[in-house]
Amino acid sequence: MFSGSLPALVTPFRNGELDIETLKKLVEWHIGEGSNGLVPVGTTGESPTLTHAEHEAVVEEVVKAAAGRIPVIAGAGSNNTLESIRLAQHAEKVGADGILLVTPYYNKPTQRGLIAHFTAVHDCCALPIIIYNIPGRSVVDMSPETMGQLAKLERIVGVKDATGDLARVCDQRMTCGPDFIQLSGEDATAHGFNAQGGVGCISVTANVAPKLTSQLQAACAAGDYAAALAIQDKLMPLHKAIFTEPGLVGVKYAMSRLDLCAEEVRLPLTGLSDETRALVDAGLKHAGLL
Repeated sequence: MFSGSLPALVTPFRNGELDIETLKKLVEWHIGEGSNGLVPVGTTGESPTLTHAEHEAVVEEVVKAAAGRIPVIAGAGSNNTLESIRLAQHAEKVGADGILLVTPYYNKPTQRGLIAHFTAVHDCCALPIIIYNIPGRSVVDMSPETMGQLAKLERIVGVKDATGDLARVCDQRMTCGPDFIQLSGEDATAHGFNAQGGVGCISVTANVAPKLTSQLQAACAAGDYAAALAIQDKLMPLHKAIFTEPGLVGVKYAMSRLDLCAEEVRLPLTGLSDETRALVDAGLKHAGLL
């Protein structure tokens, strides 16, 4: 259903406002470069600083621009279950192919609370759901056992795993089954993630290097891990540079260097330091992109 390289799409801004024309151009570019799907309004899409109207506009415009050529998994995460339900229902209304649902942040729900939250969103719409487990940001970690319980629900079909723990892939195969879609949420370990049983990556670096990330995923799917590793070696300095500061800031700067979009981000995030800019430039050159 969902596999390969799926960019965690940035939200372009110009003078503080949504830059919808650039967003549409990015969708076309990603399709041409071989991306296997798009994931708008996640963390990399700056969802915390988008208004509800902006969030919905981005999802709708990406769905329209993709026009069914590749799947769109819309971010619908919130620490407010009713808000997640609203965002999920909107995504379904405008024709998204799935939703990405992060573990509720700040509230620190129990595992029982996670099951209740995800079940409520599952029951509100007909879209497939990808769980987004990122304890480094949400400060709550969904256990493999909890995920296994949720995987029994018809429309909870997979996970974006950003724990950085490759053993989780095997643990989740045991609790969720081998057909449960496991997507990496960490570029630096995406190659190894697939070797453990993953089938793709919701990638930040794919915003600036979609062809290379897609080729890496295709090589893994074909079982050619040597070829995939050669691509990973080209990308690793760029991965590290992009995440020296918050990843969406790093990748927007990288995109600006390739004239893909402005590097503008919203407060409380700020532009990169000169030192990090130099690292990103070096990573782009190492990857053959600059």
